[in-house]
Amino acid sequence: MAERDWDLVKGLVVGGLIGAAIGVLFAPKSGRETRQDLVDKTDELLAKAKEEYLKAAEKSKAAYEAAAARLKEVEGTAKEKVDEISGTLEENKTRLKKAFDAGREAYREEKSKNPL
Repeated sequence: MAERDWDLVKGLVVGGLIGAAIGVLFAPKSGRETRQDLVDKTDELLAKAKEEYLKAAEKSKAAYEAAAARLKEVEGTAKEKVDEISGTLEENKTRLKKAFDAGREAYREEKSKNPL
């Protein structure tokens, strides 16, 4: 999970707890009711934080899977290009060797015709 997502979850939990505590403390209720309200608000905030965490985790997983799929695709394309370039280099090497051999043969023929 990204650092930014954790900061959001922490902010929701801390902000919610502070807001709930202030609201409950200033409400005209008995101690028992106040404590129960704090427990209820805490449970509600924890459930909301868990929900946000799960959403962020799902987004992170989807982004990871998309990136992995794209890397596989790029890997395949790169391998095809390398194979293509290797084939072209091999063809050029063969052509150059044939041209060199033909030039050497032509030189030998000319030399045999016109000895010094």
